[in-house]
Amino acid sequence: MSKYIFVVGVVMYGVGKGTACASIGKILQSKGLRVTALKIDPYINVDAGTMNPVEHGEVFVTDDGDETDQDIGTYERFLDTTISSVNYMTTGRVYQTVIERERNLEYGGKCVEVVPHVPDEVIRRIRLAAKRARADVTLIEVGGTVGEYQNILFLEAARMMKLAAPREVLFVLVSYLPIPGNLGEMKTKPTQYASRTLNSAGIQADIVIARAERPLDEPRRRKLAMFCGVEEKDIISAPDVDSIYQVPLNFEKQRLAQRILDKLDIQARRKKDLRDWARMVRISELAKKKVRIGVIGKYFSTGDFILSDVYLSVIEALKHAAWFHKVKPELLWLNSEAYEKNPALLKELDELDGVVIPGGFGSRGVEGKIAAIQYVRTRKIPYLGLCYGMQMAVVEFARHVAGMPDANTAEIKPDVIQPVIHIMSEQEKNMATKKYGGTMRLGAYPCVLHPQSRSRAAYGKRAISERHRHRYELNNKYRPLFEKKGLLIAGISPDQKLVEIIELPQHPFFVGTQFHPEFKSRPLAPHPLFREFIRVALKTAKNTANISRDSFMARRQGNT
Repeated sequence: MSKYIFVVGVVMYGVGKGTACASIGKILQSKGLRVTALKIDPYINVDAGTMNPVEHGEVFVTDDGDETDQDIGTYERFLDTTISSVNYMTTGRVYQTVIERERNLEYGGKCVEVVPHVPDEVIRRIRLAAKRARADVTLIEVGGTVGEYQNILFLEAARMMKLAAPREVLFVLVSYLPIPGNLGEMKTKPTQYASRTLNSAGIQADIVIARAERPLDEPRRRKLAMFCGVEEKDIISAPDVDSIYQVPLNFEKQRLAQRILDKLDIQARRKKDLRDWARMVRISELAKKKVRIGVIGKYFSTGDFILSDVYLSVIEALKHAAWFHKVKPELLWLNSEAYEKNPALLKELDELDGVVIPGGFGSRGVEGKIAAIQYVRTRKIPYLGLCYGMQMAVVEFARHVAGMPDANTAEIKPDVIQPVIHIMSEQEKNMATKKYGGTMRLGAYPCVLHPQSRSRAAYGKRAISERHRHRYELNNKYRPLFEKKGLLIAGISPDQKLVEIIELPQHPFFVGTQFHPEFKSRPLAPHPLFREFIRVALKTAKNTANISRDSFMARRQGNT
């Protein structure tokens, strides 16, 4: 039977519950335990697929085609495992199941009530995920913060599980300790109040993870232990770090895994150490040589702040690949709309070692992306296009190489004369009937690689499987012309119908994928395409050492 650890957050959003959850899982794995992790989102949305990325961050797609919260991606990367749809739930998904069961008379005619039937369904899903993973320990991250109305039913489910089996369930409270600038002193009172709020839900924290700008000192550790009702050694200091991959090592130094094993009465199995993980972290800290990559998107801005979480998996995949080559990634967030307003700004791309255009939807910033692709193609700057980035590369190639000035994607121009990107046949009905949620081509699909392609050399095998999230595809009507003009169809579905990868063989590195390779990258196993992209970027790198990232962005802001 699995043991269960609930990870809850307080004080504010973004405190780091997902990273804490994944890091706890990692250190438990190092003790030889089988671990899985779940995310509970308190939204009424059935899944994350219909949420605006600026509103919610990246939509992470699983192998079995679920559109989930970005924390599922964090779990996969840390635990080096494939997580399925059963490990993700939302309020909407839970209620939907309860209502369907009631309609099917599965409650035997009883009055179906919010309590206990909704918490019962939450518990059923948690236990099912644990069973399918054959997990010794199952981690459950409860979204939002304690005290919000939205997650009270999930806390009730956790309380019920603890009541039924006290030695099987553990609670970890992740809190934030502010250091007001005008005082310069770390304050514990928000965490004390948060602990009491958790108590009001019938739950006592077993471990408190104290997030703060700086490490926790002993006086505050003692105070937290006293007022939160835990032992001092159950207060875990979690200061800000340069990389989230440092967090498991910090937890291990404080013997957090052993405290958890003791509390849950679990014996460590064959011990696995964290040496490879620590080596990767050391490379990330000590690497001197840099590789400068521009990520051109349109979802970065939210007011006066940058929201890079929109492309979280892309960013992490670039880091993994850079560290593999023992270099430090310097990532620049470039808004494609700027190139539409000021085409002269494209010259800044000469100062980059490579350019990535990730996935996206809609017309905003599209012409800026196409202009940037033309620039990097003609200037021989390494380019990696992901999903929409591949489709925009096809449009650019059609317009400027294949002699099709009216080429476009039907997604943004339905009446386009030359629809080089058009809707997939099975998607037409969904769009006509406005069935948007969970209806895209989602999840892992097979792909066969061209024997002379760069992609085949990178993967080192003929057949691969990658995850998708799209409705539109390259129009096969134009394939013969594109191939005649020099475009290599480097990857294709086994039935020869869907173009999965395009390449320009005469370019140092120009690769576009219809799928999302970033979802399968791991810190200790970088994705082959990202690894090859960084290798070529380093090989063709320019001497930009005298141009700092800050000066680059400052100059860009002035030009914009």
